[in-house]
Amino acid sequence: MHKCSPFCSSFKEKRLTHGVLVGSLLAAFTISIVFKSYFCTQLSVSIVLLTFSLHDAVHIQSQSSMDAAENQFMMFKDAGLLQELVEEGTSAKSIFNACDCEPISNYCEINGDVAVQGNSSTISMVSLRTGIPAGEISWTVKPYVRKENAAAMDLVKSWAVTSMEFLHCDLIQTVPAILFSLGGFSGNHFHDFSDLVIPLYITSRQFNGEVQFVVTDNRHWWISKFRGILGNLSRYNIVDIDQERKTHCYPSMIVGLKYHHELGIDQSKSQLSMKDFRQFLRRTYSLKRAKAIKIGDDARKRPRLLIITRRKSRSFTNIDKITRMTSSLGYNVVTMEPNISTSLGSVAETVNSCDVLMGIHGAGLTNMVFLPDNAIVIQIVPLGSIDELAKQDFEQPAMDMELRYLEYKIKAKESSLISKYKADHLIIKDPLSVHKQGWDAVRSVYLDKQNVKLDVKRFRPTLLKALQLLHQ
Repeated sequence: MHKCSPFCSSFKEKRLTHGVLVGSLLAAFTISIVFKSYFCTQLSVSIVLLTFSLHDAVHIQSQSSMDAAENQFMMFKDAGLLQELVEEGTSAKSIFNACDCEPISNYCEINGDVAVQGNSSTISMVSLRTGIPAGEISWTVKPYVRKENAAAMDLVKSWAVTSMEFLHCDLIQTVPAILFSLGGFSGNHFHDFSDLVIPLYITSRQFNGEVQFVVTDNRHWWISKFRGILGNLSRYNIVDIDQERKTHCYPSMIVGLKYHHELGIDQSKSQLSMKDFRQFLRRTYSLKRAKAIKIGDDARKRPRLLIITRRKSRSFTNIDKITRMTSSLGYNVVTMEPNISTSLGSVAETVNSCDVLMGIHGAGLTNMVFLPDNAIVIQIVPLGSIDELAKQDFEQPAMDMELRYLEYKIKAKESSLISKYKADHLIIKDPLSVHKQGWDAVRSVYLDKQNVKLDVKRFRPTLLKALQLLHQ
């Protein structure tokens, strides 16, 4: 068991000698933020959390120096300057940090010594004598995106964040850590990428592999599925923290993942882009094609078109007819139904070999991340007035990925719902009336209980448009 001093910035024990410790106190004694919080919903007021930051080469000269530094802090506190700084929203480099909001994700940075205890689901950081007793600052966080989605959050473990006078460490790590949950909506291929893989890429890329992933709510099959991606983002073993009895200590930690928007990266918030992410995927899975075919370059080559098929819902009921018509236009047609038993590497290779990907709105379209640049995505939008959802989930992300996007909205006669309800039923003629009943009703009717019999004659111009784009 290791007992860590408040001044052990790299968790190395500093031995006292009989003489004065080597070094000198910083001239103004740097006071820095160790905790950058984005859990606005957890806090009713801004919490001032301070620690004293020392460079490894700087040591405490005497107890009187410590007292002087504390007195300096109390002068700020007594003068009322702390509250003024809170109200002005001083930056993270200043004397304290006010609550700063991320709209979607639970995310924070602990830029100082931190201990993680899996058996108690506790994250502890060092607190000095700043007038706030250790242990009195404590709140809970759930390290997953979609913090406003109760259904997702119900599947995520809560972690207590608190401060302590000393950290007790069983295992001392030398690299930072990122703690995140594999609960929530993991297992849905779209959410696997949108909620976890892309946010993890955004959050961890800055470390260039020198970071350890600490997962809670672990799903072993998820780790196995994305092992290639995880291994290229971190050089260290993944810690299943819920199963750990020992306390892990780190020089710093990020709790939660940065999230920008559905299946994407906002370049205004990051130095990364979806182009960077897709290049990362190509390297990870050794994908050969960077660009889609340009038909004029080689008239002998037929563009490959991949049809994503489904079984349980939103499936094509006339897939053979669709395949024949598509082939007659000059496409080399491939069909694929990705499932949990299909390796992600195999899926990536198949998708990357194609120039056009088409499918009904659903998680399978997420595989467009593996398409070569300038390839084409065709989203079949089922009945149900889900245009905004279709745009948010796949249209805008496709454009951000340097893909071309086409959309085909089915008519009522192409929906299997027409066999269950009359043409004048509200479900058919007024889907927005179902929207008023809430998302569960929309999902149940239009996503879980609808299949599509594509009108191949009506759909034909969309495929011709795709061919035209491949000539450009």
